[in-house]
Amino acid sequence: MAIPAAKRLRGLEALRHRDFRLLFFGQAVSLVGDIAFVTALGWKTFTIAGSTKLGVVLVCQSVALLTTLLIGGALADRLSRRRMMIFADLLRLGAVAALAAIDSSGNLTFPVIVAVATVVGLGDGLFYPAFGGIVPLLVEQSRLASANSLIGVARWGSFMLGPAFAGFLYEPVGSAAVFAADACSFLVSAGLVYATRPRLIETATREGTLREIVTGARYVAAEPWLWVTITLFGLVLMLQLAPQQVLLPKLVAEQWGRGVAAYALLTTLLGVGTVTGTLLFGHLQPRRRRGTISYVIWALNSASLAGLALSPWYPLAGALSVLRGLCIGFGVAIWDTMLMELVPENLLSRVISLDYFGSFGLMPLGLAFSAVIAGLAGPGTIIAAGALLSTGLFLVVLTRPWLRTVD
Repeated sequence: MAIPAAKRLRGLEALRHRDFRLLFFGQAVSLVGDIAFVTALGWKTFTIAGSTKLGVVLVCQSVALLTTLLIGGALADRLSRRRMMIFADLLRLGAVAALAAIDSSGNLTFPVIVAVATVVGLGDGLFYPAFGGIVPLLVEQSRLASANSLIGVARWGSFMLGPAFAGFLYEPVGSAAVFAADACSFLVSAGLVYATRPRLIETATREGTLREIVTGARYVAAEPWLWVTITLFGLVLMLQLAPQQVLLPKLVAEQWGRGVAAYALLTTLLGVGTVTGTLLFGHLQPRRRRGTISYVIWALNSASLAGLALSPWYPLAGALSVLRGLCIGFGVAIWDTMLMELVPENLLSRVISLDYFGSFGLMPLGLAFSAVIAGLAGPGTIIAAGALLSTGLFLVVLTRPWLRTVD
């Protein structure tokens, strides 16, 4: 039976809105720059100072992000989300442009990398809540699934294009060229966001930043699907994402005897999977049992990471990266759509900031611990142990009756 054209293309419906198109294309450019930046910064730090120092850089960036996240959420529910995004883009542009200039002069040092990563983290904490809150102001609720699918394509497509772009520039030209390109991408994003005209909403009552954060936290605490998932991801990201970020370059070098191109390829393959998973979500747009579907997907993702870390063959690790990406793309799109549909508009940025804060709150501890134990066992063993523990946590929550009621 032929599928109607309207159904085949419903994942693209959000592009009918001019303002969403501007946001989408701005993020598509900026995210490619971001992932290229992360790839180049990770390898540059690893070559200058080793995997232990890379953990320090990631800790500083994570702490900086957590410092501004909750404040950014409260401000984005009270002030213009559009203006906050522009400010955050310009802040990160300045930091990364300075890094490019210092690197090109030949005077790049480890403290400079730490300082720039910290400023970028501060900007990220202001940007993310405002970005999540502005999407429902650019499209109708019926097209939020399409919008999140397309955002996922931009986000996860950057995992394919960003590392490849970094690899294309890094070896023949140098890391400074990658950093400069990322700085330009922030300028593109800020300019396109400036051109949008989001729908006006009734903003949050001004209570003072601390009280506004508490109001958001009380809302989250009253909803099990929110607080359980946010708390669980705080543990999971500490257990599996942190070791992966610190030890993946070492895993590539020691377990498979490969270099930066192979390191970048794993990230690119993850991007292939995430784009596929996001597009699949945009086509299916599930409306029932979304909570259960999400947890099954996350458990499979963690199990796949354990398999990747223990694989003696690089091609198998690549295939598992694609499977992980499929799970991540579909799962994140479901979660983002549920937030935008079920959370009140004037609380949305605060809930998103609490989601990020709770999910990433233990990351600095995980990154620091991973750096400390990096020499005590093989990188594959450490990554796999965290991933298997995470798999068990997801399976436990799947037994809870309340999860089956979350649509």
